[in-house]
Amino acid sequence: MSCYEIEALRLGLMNVLGTEDRSAREHAEKELDGNLDGPIEALASAETLSEVERHLDAALVDLEEEVTATDADDPEYDYMRGRLVAVRDAERAVRRLTDQGESVIGGLGEAHDVLHETFPVDE
Repeated sequence: MSCYEIEALRLGLMNVLGTEDRSAREHAEKELDGNLDGPIEALASAETLSEVERHLDAALVDLEEEVTATDADDPEYDYMRGRLVAVRDAERAVRRLTDQGESVIGGLGEAHDVLHETFPVDE
């Protein structure tokens, strides 16, 4: 059993952040071997945080449908529910990352404005 959504998310975030950790990338790719399709493939290939959020949401919808369609007596049911919790948590973490990035951008804009107020530029 594998947590395809988390491994695909790791790959997508490595793309976004420019992470060069070859062993981490290879591990994630190995976990996904033969399972790269639909939202999982799109998530693993994401290049922006907005793409990561969009494809993670689609993968979460698919996982929710899979859990709903699985009988509670199935031996994999509890693991699948655990995956669902982990992916929902990952979704919140990505949202926090996006919010923090947007906060940094806003702070830089404010710093720029203060700099020009303090040292006006003659044009």
